[in-house]
Amino acid sequence: MKQQNFINGKWLTGEGYKRDIINPSTEEILETVYEASSKQVNQAVDAAQAAFDQGIWNSDPLLRAKTLQKIADKLETQSEEFAVIETENTGKPIREARLDIEDTVGCLRYYAQLIKQQKAEEITQWDGSISQVRNVPIGVCALIVPWNFPLLLGMWKIAPALAAGNTIVFKPSEVTPLSMIKMTEIIDESGMPEGVFNLLLGDGKAVGEKLVIHQNVSKISFTGGTETGKAINEQCSRTFKRVSLELGGKSPLLIFDDAELNLAVEWAIFGAFFNQGEVCVASSRILVEEKIYPALLEKLVEMTKNISLGDPLLDDTEMGPLVSENHLKKVESYIQTGLKEGATLVTGGKRIKEKGYYMTPVIVTDVTSEMDIVQEEVFGPFCVIQTFKTEAEAISLANGTKFGLAAGVLSADVVRAERVAARIQAGTIWINSYHTPFVNAPWGGFKQSGLGRELGPQGLASYSEPKHINVTQQVNKLGWYSS
Repeated sequence: MKQQNFINGKWLTGEGYKRDIINPSTEEILETVYEASSKQVNQAVDAAQAAFDQGIWNSDPLLRAKTLQKIADKLETQSEEFAVIETENTGKPIREARLDIEDTVGCLRYYAQLIKQQKAEEITQWDGSISQVRNVPIGVCALIVPWNFPLLLGMWKIAPALAAGNTIVFKPSEVTPLSMIKMTEIIDESGMPEGVFNLLLGDGKAVGEKLVIHQNVSKISFTGGTETGKAINEQCSRTFKRVSLELGGKSPLLIFDDAELNLAVEWAIFGAFFNQGEVCVASSRILVEEKIYPALLEKLVEMTKNISLGDPLLDDTEMGPLVSENHLKKVESYIQTGLKEGATLVTGGKRIKEKGYYMTPVIVTDVTSEMDIVQEEVFGPFCVIQTFKTEAEAISLANGTKFGLAAGVLSADVVRAERVAARIQAGTIWINSYHTPFVNAPWGGFKQSGLGRELGPQGLASYSEPKHINVTQQVNKLGWYSS
């Protein structure tokens, strides 16, 4: 089907680049898509602006709540179909994709309910006037997401942006657009006014950059690499365009010597290799107290070698292929970088099939904090192991990168774990678990891991502007001037 862009309530054939979407497990073409042209970018923004100006969507919170709930219900009935699409497009195991769809439904329902809880604040002032403080929508929001969680990360932006009353131009990754095309079919059937939601296919150069600089886009929300985020932030600063950025990570998992060894190993593997390690919060730095390092490393390597790597559509597969040939080569290049820096490759890094972008998960030791493989985000099944002797050293290592997205602490002493967590510079910190996002709690990073927060009430607030209206019931004599 060529009509894969959705503008002003109509499906249109893209007038830009023609791209084959590849199944990373088989290297076969899943679909050919036709991406948007510059003209169509302008059309989508114009449609979103017209829908915002019309005021139907932004003035009716009950319509917004009802529509988001309707979309959630429809998605839930098609959850398995969406999970298969997500697995075939990204390579993630089907059991992970099912969780993604479940969480996507939950996100929609959370913001549908949160709409109903929003009330204007009234403050009685000293002069008897009433100050009304309302959260109002920003306007046209351009939402740009990466390829690793196409539907879920998309909905983390779409649901609160719509809930707040904004209109949207949405750009999925050019590598994994298929689930959002399907999702747009549900949105199209939901009764949402024309122009409120628009879908554009294309890459950052052809579509993303044009959205960032468009004068009628009032906010950019971007999830992706830190360098791209810097460029977006610089561009938006020129016109004070609102911007939210969820960027890179190099997240540490601290394992203290009182942690139960087998459980610690299981959580370390889950933290590092879930979704092939293609996760912004992956615990790609495992920090281990020196006393238990030999025993933990032995078990870690053993369990890593036993990970079931194969066809992601099979229920018992634990790890699938990386998303693309180019990305696989990038991860391989970091192995060579690490070896040149003097690190030791303990296990992994091998391609296992003639077809598909499969790589065995990588564990690297004998690293120092100055190494590129410790400082840079690899975004694949690649983790480095460091040791520490004291709590203070563990905290210093944890904070020793430019990133601050997430962290984890495993310890039987929860008081100590909380003390350590308080000193780690990260937006989300798990104690005795890892990875789970909670839709009612904020998600985002410190330092160069981004600006702003998604999820929770903070996620809704990020798509709103506070407006203060001060009301005096009648005009009174001022008496300020002498005449």
